[in-house]
Amino acid sequence: MTYERTAHIISHTHWDREWYLPYEKHHVLLVKLMDTLLHTLDTDPDFKSFYLDGQTIILEDYLQVRPENRERLERYIKEGRIPIGPWYILQDAFLTSSEANIRNLQIGHQDAGRYGTIAKVGYFPDTFGNIGQAPQILRQAGIDNAVFGRGVKPTGFNNTVADSDYESSFSELIWEGPDGSRVLGVLFANWYCNGMEVPTDEAGAKEYWERKLAEAEKYAATGQLLFMNGCDHQPIQQDLSAALATARELFPETEFIHSNFHDYLASVNASLTRELSVVKGELRSQRTDGWSTLVNTASARVYLKQMNQLGQAMLEKVAEPLATLAYSLGHEYPHHLFTYAWKTLMQNHPHDSICGCSVDEVHREMITRFDKSRHVAESIIDDSKKVIADHVDTSVFDQYGEAALPLVVFNTTGWNRTGVVEVELDIERIYFRDGLPLDQMNQNMYAVDVTGRTLVDRSGTAIPHTAEDLGLQFGYDLPDDKFRQPYMSRRVKLTFEAEQVAALGFASYAYVRAAKAEQEQGQTLFAGEHALENEWLRVDVASDGSFSLLDKRNGRAYQDLGVYENTGDIGNEYMYKQPDGEQALTTKGLPASIELVENTPYRATFAIVHEWAVPASADEQFEIEKREAVYFPERKSQRTAHTVPLTIRTEISLTRGGQSLEWKSSFNNQAKDHRVRVLFPTDLAAAAHQADAIFEIAKRDNEPAAEWVNPSNAQHQQAFVDVSGEQAGLTVANLGLNEYEVLRDGRNTIAVTLLRSVAELGDWGVFPTPEAQCLGEQSFSISIIPHSGNGAESGAFAAAYQFQVPWTVSATDVHEGKLASAGALFGWEGSALAFSSLKVNEPSGDMMLRWYNMLPSAAELKLAAGDASQAIAQAYKSDVLEQQGQVLEGQASYQLSVGPCEIVTIGIKHS
Repeated sequence: MTYERTAHIISHTHWDREWYLPYEKHHVLLVKLMDTLLHTLDTDPDFKSFYLDGQTIILEDYLQVRPENRERLERYIKEGRIPIGPWYILQDAFLTSSEANIRNLQIGHQDAGRYGTIAKVGYFPDTFGNIGQAPQILRQAGIDNAVFGRGVKPTGFNNTVADSDYESSFSELIWEGPDGSRVLGVLFANWYCNGMEVPTDEAGAKEYWERKLAEAEKYAATGQLLFMNGCDHQPIQQDLSAALATARELFPETEFIHSNFHDYLASVNASLTRELSVVKGELRSQRTDGWSTLVNTASARVYLKQMNQLGQAMLEKVAEPLATLAYSLGHEYPHHLFTYAWKTLMQNHPHDSICGCSVDEVHREMITRFDKSRHVAESIIDDSKKVIADHVDTSVFDQYGEAALPLVVFNTTGWNRTGVVEVELDIERIYFRDGLPLDQMNQNMYAVDVTGRTLVDRSGTAIPHTAEDLGLQFGYDLPDDKFRQPYMSRRVKLTFEAEQVAALGFASYAYVRAAKAEQEQGQTLFAGEHALENEWLRVDVASDGSFSLLDKRNGRAYQDLGVYENTGDIGNEYMYKQPDGEQALTTKGLPASIELVENTPYRATFAIVHEWAVPASADEQFEIEKREAVYFPERKSQRTAHTVPLTIRTEISLTRGGQSLEWKSSFNNQAKDHRVRVLFPTDLAAAAHQADAIFEIAKRDNEPAAEWVNPSNAQHQQAFVDVSGEQAGLTVANLGLNEYEVLRDGRNTIAVTLLRSVAELGDWGVFPTPEAQCLGEQSFSISIIPHSGNGAESGAFAAAYQFQVPWTVSATDVHEGKLASAGALFGWEGSALAFSSLKVNEPSGDMMLRWYNMLPSAAELKLAAGDASQAIAQAYKSDVLEQQGQVLEGQASYQLSVGPCEIVTIGIKHS
């Protein structure tokens, strides 16, 4: 029989793991849902399949409570009735790092593969915007489609728009990434609940399907119509088979199929006769009115974003590279610990979790997960750095005698690095096992002379440093072959500038006794009252605490940097809303106290303190509007006249070898319903700017589209945002500050959101979230990097990426070793390339290195084994799933052409 159209009904549930209920309450509901699903599959052979929301964590969560149902579950997965994967969780892609997005895909494939077939569906049902590189990532993973709910007109549900001027002619489209990769895109134009609760009675079914079929045909490019039978935490429709039987009787010209994504997508591809629109790059709902884009989740509960940034950096930028170097020396690579740490971290990455838009209980539990993941990463780091340090030849320091205390500094970034390092060293220890009375041990440690020492590098050159006596300290060792070993020690903290430590490498130093231990003074960076200066930059602080930054290389001066802005916020965790007619408060012209608090040869720092008063909260009308669930753009409340103190301490630091200015801020927030930003005017002529996104330096217009009416145009960033002119540019890097706005103020000011204090979840109900006010101590870190106008080729973007990564240091002793006193695992060249990761693939045991091309033009990558590496037996091009591809020609070194904006992964087999 020939049908006029086919209705594909796909049963599913969109499973927010935690959101308006705490995790365990959602968990209980999940167990009930899965029990019902298995029962339905057992008893109804016509209930063909159920899509498990594209995330394998649902299987873990269910089997944690119902392990006895594993065999039933596995059977239906293998039969194809429960398609699973390809993700571990449904992440917010903009707020999780590039590598976190890849690990999510890798672990999802790994877990789904254990059960059978992996559902090759690029599933983004409710992601708060979609990243531009998704087509390339999907293609590299063998996925030729993307199914998504937000970012393109026409959109339904939350982002409803007028029925004209669509970005796409149909709900089906071609989505193209910046590298040219293309996938078939399917937009949930009527949302992912457009086929829920199908009636079984004839009257209800007739009205339902007449309406639903018309709504789907309004957007569809073919007669293959998609109906999603489910919604957020939607229970199984157990009578769906009967409902579809009724539909078939009422609409004989329509084929009703209880379908799945594999069959639906194949049918669409086979039926396409119309030309589809090509939509390029990021999908961020820029063609809507701007009110419901959910972008301000980037600034909800900033403390979560800061913890996430640190957790990701510790895993992907420190633990994995160090473990790989230790692996090259014969140490076991702890795949099991990495998988556990990544899974624990990624449990905080679903959009309602990392976006900070859930109830308070959810975000309290997230803090514990962040800690757990980081603690595992730190344990891997501690093990790995000790293994490596034990192999580093420190015998060069033998000339200083038994009192020499060597240390190894690790640079786990992808570029040579200079920067200030801190390390704590035990000058002397007494172990409890030695049997001395505790008071005698303490007396001996107090008597240790910590003076008469200096820091030297491997060539014996004295290094300017400061040494802080930390006094008596308790510590312990945890040997692999015996019981714990506690001790008392006398400890010092050293701070110094490590110069030009090799990329993915290390350098050794030692704290030694010297015949004449005079600290090398060097030239001060203090340049007169309220000024700092080094070879490249000069900073002058004004009386109101703002400062100018002169780039001495091109003569460009940036004025009025570092002014704070405060406004009311009567929105919610999802969206910012300033009270109508309110004028922003700023610290411009507010006198500040300015004090030089650090003046060493390697770094100088000014502390700037503002004593500010801001409104205590929104007014009483706000409480009424929240209780009545007034839609946030329509709220009319203002801020109260009552004020509370906001004392802001800012520290700006310039280092001897630094080509950037480091900025730190802290305050005790006691105000509610407000936003705090810091402003960096660029005064550069530019119609667009760039922001670090996922494997992409995204170019975005300063002016939004004509449909945009929201006064705010805040946007997402990962590591940095940049405004550049023809001969100068300013990059502002951050640690976990994911929201910025380039202001339309005539100065192209970069505004970085530090804090947004809000009172409720928002969205579909009334959910108070008092902890989202973020009361208490807050701290923030930024790096300000001026450059020549090309952030990629000047090294400014590389510096911004390095800012994300903490230094690692390991104390060791004097010994010989197979590694030189300084070296690197690999060496590479490619000015347009950004280094992303170094890890070991579990199935193959091969080392995997990943870069991406920051520019929309071809580049060259040169790769060679470093002096701390074995010979490379074979190098090959891989993909994001780390599958072996084209073998590269070469022996000692390899050269590879990298396409515009390409993500490139290289596998290394060692001899």
